[in-house]
Amino acid sequence: MTEWDIKKLRILRTLAERGTVTATAEALHMTPSAVSQQLTNLARQVGVPLLEAHGRRVRLTDAAQLVLRHADAVFAQLERADAELAGYQAGDVGEVRIGAFSTAVPVLVVPAVAALRAAHPGVGVRVRETEAAESYELLSAGTVDLALSLAAHAPTARDARFTRITLLEDPLDVALPPDHPLARAPDLRLADLSGDPWIYGGSGPWQEIARTACEAAGFVPEQAHTAAGWTAILSMVEAGMGVALVPRMVSSRAAGVAVRVLAHDRPTRHVIAATRRGAESAPALARVVRALQDVAALRTASPQA
Repeated sequence: MTEWDIKKLRILRTLAERGTVTATAEALHMTPSAVSQQLTNLARQVGVPLLEAHGRRVRLTDAAQLVLRHADAVFAQLERADAELAGYQAGDVGEVRIGAFSTAVPVLVVPAVAALRAAHPGVGVRVRETEAAESYELLSAGTVDLALSLAAHAPTARDARFTRITLLEDPLDVALPPDHPLARAPDLRLADLSGDPWIYGGSGPWQEIARTACEAAGFVPEQAHTAAGWTAILSMVEAGMGVALVPRMVSSRAAGVAVRVLAHDRPTRHVIAATRRGAESAPALARVVRALQDVAALRTASPQA
């Protein structure tokens, strides 16, 4: 296969445009002898004559015209490559793969993707719903570029493999059956619900979050039912089977239950994003992180959004 030389092809194209070796040399800031030498070398590389004498000047052969037709396509593609690289360097082009826990997808990821489509349509996002442990395995393996999780689920800040970015504090509200005696009580505290049956996860970090919040309020919750999904938990609460702590990311969209803000206890979970260490400076990835931070800031400013 012929080894094409872009510099020599550019000289040939300039000769076709300018008409003479002297004019070509001036345009390219070369000497006429250097232009002639480069074109002779190009003819040797492609194996066909490119120039023929025409009086005291030279003209392009039919083979040279054929080469130029392909060269024009090559240069057009290189221009597109330059434009895309410029966009990539500016963070306007590229694909970012996100692994995110379920409640973060509709609340954080989807609005961020919508904003990116409007402002930076060349930045593509591929979303994968994951469990926290899986998201860091995928991140470490290079299968995703960005992992969204809770700080309680994440590797420690001292883990040298990852860079952690705090997105928001997500308060925990309490969900009560709509006919619960305290559904409309002023200044509700967690301790007021110490005698109620509770619904939360059977194991793992979310069980720890719920139990820790209740223990901080001075009691150990009676776990009447266990469930991992918020749809199941809220359905049981609505049916009067118990009460539950629910993240604001979920409670702001809950229907059929009485949601109360715990102004005095203020239990909170923290949502973070993580990248492989050093990758956070990649332009497209930085665009996605910024979009997520903007969405998180809007939620912080308007907690019920």
